[in-house]
Amino acid sequence: MDGCDLDRIPVADRGLHYGDGLFETIPIRDGMPCLWDRHMARLALGAERLGLVLPPLGILRDEAARSGAELRCGILKLIVTRGVGGRGYRPPASLHPRRILLSYAASPIPDPLVNGGVAIRYCETPASVNTRLAGIKHLNRLDSVLARAEWDDAHIAEGLMCDEDGSVVGGTMTNLFVWDGVALVTPSVERCGIAGTVRAVAIEAAARAGIACPVRPVTREEIDRAAGLFLTNARIGVWPVARLGDRLYDADRLPLDLLTRVRQTAHTPRWPAP
Repeated sequence: MDGCDLDRIPVADRGLHYGDGLFETIPIRDGMPCLWDRHMARLALGAERLGLVLPPLGILRDEAARSGAELRCGILKLIVTRGVGGRGYRPPASLHPRRILLSYAASPIPDPLVNGGVAIRYCETPASVNTRLAGIKHLNRLDSVLARAEWDDAHIAEGLMCDEDGSVVGGTMTNLFVWDGVALVTPSVERCGIAGTVRAVAIEAAARAGIACPVRPVTREEIDRAAGLFLTNARIGVWPVARLGDRLYDADRLPLDLLTRVRQTAHTPRWPAP
């Protein structure tokens, strides 16, 4: 925490009291992060939105390198809070943000491209709409917590969430892509949801492959008609969907070469050039 090896934070930290902060979950492979630049860009966007002052990126890089150096396969979680700041919602005039880095060893996630995909469901909990917070990974994740609490079936890998208008936003922890056999579409995150790092990789990879991938609202009816679905996030990379409720999908109908490239890019460890 703040460059020191500590396991406690002050009880008055605003991240604990109000969720006043941001986080990034970064895969580590062979001691190095994956998509570091993209995670730092989203962190910077979140800091701008919340009015937080980030430490120099060089400091974050050095601390991340130390935290993940011994991990062959793991996760680095970076949390930035506004720090301790008195009582009440009003942010303090003098800012002393706190950074917390946590590293975890993790087993490699099996590649669903081999076993035909995952089973998912719809959630009843709606995603809250707030354009000021949309896209960033702020610490207020109660929407996803409540949605994820809706099932305990180990065979269900993820749940899709809709906004107040019924448009599908994405999963509790993932972004959604819908394939119609020719083109992709992914839900907009301008009103709610998270602008995932691997989502961005997939959109760019589709463009290079000549596959249209508009970003716009997606309806449940459109998903019912789809030829295929897949999910993305930093930890899993890419998950093809085999089943959504009672609706079955054939993962072989997806553009599998594209999915393979996205997954490889998402989990290739690399420090950016200085």
